[in-house]
Amino acid sequence: MAALSVTAQERIEVLNDFETWTERSIKESAIIGGKTKTLYKPGGVWGCSNAYAKVMGVEKVSVSVTPEKRGIGTCCRMESTLEIVSAIGINFKALATGSIYTGKMVDVISSKQTSDPNSAIDMGIPFTGRPTALILDYKALIKDEKAVYAPAKTQVKEVEGRDAGIITLFLQHRWEENGHVYAYRVGTIQKKITQSTDDWKNDFRIPVIYGKSSVALAKNNQKTHNSKGDMVPIEEVDYRADVEPTHLIIQISAGCMPPFTGCPGNIVWCDNIRLEYDNAK
Repeated sequence: MAALSVTAQERIEVLNDFETWTERSIKESAIIGGKTKTLYKPGGVWGCSNAYAKVMGVEKVSVSVTPEKRGIGTCCRMESTLEIVSAIGINFKALATGSIYTGKMVDVISSKQTSDPNSAIDMGIPFTGRPTALILDYKALIKDEKAVYAPAKTQVKEVEGRDAGIITLFLQHRWEENGHVYAYRVGTIQKKITQSTDDWKNDFRIPVIYGKSSVALAKNNQKTHNSKGDMVPIEEVDYRADVEPTHLIIQISAGCMPPFTGCPGNIVWCDNIRLEYDNAK
């Protein structure tokens, strides 16, 4: 990965500098303590893993993404957290992975969505560009510890493997047939963050790979609303560099494992997310 070098043939588009956030204060139900928590959301087209759930009348807030001071401005801090919720004398434990993405989470998560957090996220935004690279500033704290599986039950189970932060970009060409949303994968980035950094890695550049990629096609783990308003999987069917993108997915996370699985205490910070274009093409 190379440091940022901008020439006359290159153009840079800033996607988020994390200077703008929205805040929402929510009081949790008395049965789980009644604390008032702040839900943060990055500005613009960005969503994050912070969530407000109302299940069987109980209101709960999960906060794994926050703004943090950086110099004279702010950056984005994402942490994998093991949340413990006490109710009727029982401790329930849930692993929440801090994550930001282009897209939108539903305002209130229901009982139908708690078992599959991805079903609450409309992933991706309309987009027609063909960038050559993703550029960002980041730093990381990655623990050398076993991951755990904690799906809001009383027990926490260790699992094999080490968790890692991850940076993902998918350019997709989407279409709909009979309520199904299909997509060609036009371009791909996937970079795991496996080690802690001593300081910020500024202007970190990751090239977009067009066409065939070693990153598997998505079948069921990303969702979007179809034309009827139903949340359905985005079914990627092939790699195609020769078609124009219609949507952009960027996701940056403190963990890369499935929902409710990860390493508590892993943290990824990011700032100044940009796309690079080659104007000569």
